[in-house]
Parts: sequence; C-alpha cells; structure tokens
Amino acid sequence: MKPSTLLEVAQRAGVSTATVARVLKAKGYVSEVARSRVEAAIKATGYRPNAVARGLRQQRSFTVGHMLTAITANPFFVNVAHWAEEEALAEGYKTFLFNHNGSAERERLGVERFIERRVDAVLFTNAIDRHNVQLLTEAAIPVIQLERAATIEAPSIRVDNLSGALEAIAHLVQFGHRRIAFIGGHPELINRGDRHFTSVEDERLAGYREGLRQAGIPIDESLIRLGRYYHIEDGGSGIEGYRHIKALLALPERPTAIFATCDILAAGALQGIYEEGLRVPEDISIIGFDDTLAANLAPQLTTVAQPMEDLGRLGFRAALDAIEGRSVVMSTVLPTRLVVRRSAGIAPHPKS
Repeated sequence: MKPSTLLEVAQRAGVSTATVARVLKAKGYVSEVARSRVEAAIKATGYRPNAVARGLRQQRSFTVGHMLTAITANPFFVNVAHWAEEEALAEGYKTFLFNHNGSAERERLGVERFIERRVDAVLFTNAIDRHNVQLLTEAAIPVIQLERAATIEAPSIRVDNLSGALEAIAHLVQFGHRRIAFIGGHPELINRGDRHFTSVEDERLAGYREGLRQAGIPIDESLIRLGRYYHIEDGGSGIEGYRHIKALLALPERPTAIFATCDILAAGALQGIYEEGLRVPEDISIIGFDDTLAANLAPQLTTVAQPMEDLGRLGFRAALDAIEGRSVVMSTVLPTRLVVRRSAGIAPHPKS
C-alpha cells in the first residue's frame, strides 16, 4: 500500500500543506478547528512524516546510536535498549545498536560507525573508555551515559545502588537472618565506566556492610565473595554464582541468607543450593539484583529491581533535549525498588 502524502492529508482536512506542517512541527499559529481537522486526517490516512526528507531539511538523520555491553549475556541491556527504542520510535527516531562486548577497541569501532552514519546522539549502556566518548563530543554528537559513567564531561543517568542494597539487607534482617553472605562483582574486574563516581560494585558492597552495621551484625569477611558477574564468551551463564555458593556452603558455619548483586549470579547460586539438597527459602534465603531473570526462576526470586524502563526512556529524552538544544542535567540518579517474591523467608533455627 502506497504511503499517504502531506498533500493528501491537507486535501482531506481542507487546509493548506503549510497548515499541516505547522501542526506536525507544533510551531506557528493554527486554529483549534483546523488543528482538529488535520489531526483527524492524519489518523484517517495513517500519514507518517518522511524522516529522510525531514532530516535533510533540518540537518538531522533522526537516528540515535546505542552502545551496549552485551545483549546476549545480560537481559539488563536488552531491557534498557528496548525502552530507549520505544521512546525513540514515538518521536520518529530509529536506534542503531552496537555491542562492544567488553572491548575498548570494539567500542571505538562502534563509535566510528555511529559517526559515519551521522547519528544525532549516542547512548552508552555502558561506556568503557572515556576517550571513545570524547570522540563523539569532539564530533558535536551529544552523548548520554546510562547506569554507569566513564566521564563527567557528558551527562549520566545512574542508579542508587547503595539504597537498593540497604533495602535488601534490611529485608533479610527482618526475617531474623544474621549470617548473610554477599556475592558480587569485583570493582577491578568489571571494566565499565564509574571512573569519576563510586563504582556500582563498591556501592552495592557498601550497602551490604552498612546494612549489617545498622542491624548490629558483625561483618564476617569469609561471607563476602567477589568476582565477575558472568563471562560474555559463554553467553552469560550462572557459573560464577554457582562457584561462590559452593564455597560458602562449605564453610564450617554456612550462611542462612545470600545477597547476590546480579540475577545471573543468583541463578547460579540457586543451582548450587539445590545440588546440596537444600530448600529455598526454608533452609537458605536469597535475594538478587536487577529483576531480569527473577520472575522465571524457581522459586521466583526476591530482587532489587533496576529502573530499566526509566533508564531507556529518560536516556532517549535527554538525548533528544541535547539534539534540540535544550539543557540537560549532567547527573541524575534513579531509585531502585525491592520486589518481594518467594525466595526469602524466616531464618532457620540453629541446630543445637
């Protein structure tokens, strides 16, 4: 079916093409009667503005690049990309995705591709090398950093990981848990952003430590396990969480609860727990972080939900503000929320 044209919309509405254009751009005076007729004609004809022609007139490509870490390894990146794309489509933009897979060299290649495509802005979830971000700013292409920030020279929308971790620990404490283990990312192994801010990993560990302190629970360093969240090359399996839980369950006095700072880690930990013949949450409780895999695990996982929809939507809105010359807040921090499901419960009574 041949797409409708601006002239067809104008003829159906009984107005000039200039009037239709003013309605589409939301610029210039149009009477309420004429505006209503144009909007009805647009809906009836299914008219869509020609982005290419619009871009030539306004010196825009109506495209936004989105640099991602690895959508095949972690559903977090898929979700952020999805919501950014939804918001972009609503504004007549397309998004181009590029996965750097943890490589600064590949990230630079993606940046060069974005520049070649003349994208109007770039989202990073997450950036590795601040020099790659600078390449874009030097090319006068706005950049928005999501979840983590590699440089303070470009706006960022991040997450309050500290409060999320505190809420997770408080939830376990209220069930009577005192031997609470921590499974998380090692700041020196997770090479993504956070150069000028406290890292995501440090924030989550600090929340764990502070949560125990507030509850009057001494910190047992043997209950803290740090490493990678997953390996991109193996598709993001839960092997790291599995290894950590095996070590924790082998302690002379095992933990009664686990705080795993990634749902992928939690999934691997669940596998190890079941192999030991233990029940969740009757014998051991577990809380995750992200809310990606959580609802599909058995039992369904209580987890700290990252605001993935807000990261994607607000990320694109900030990019659009920058494209159109409006001011953009340099640093925004979004809240997390604890999603209570079935994997955390009352601490088991110690054996006499």
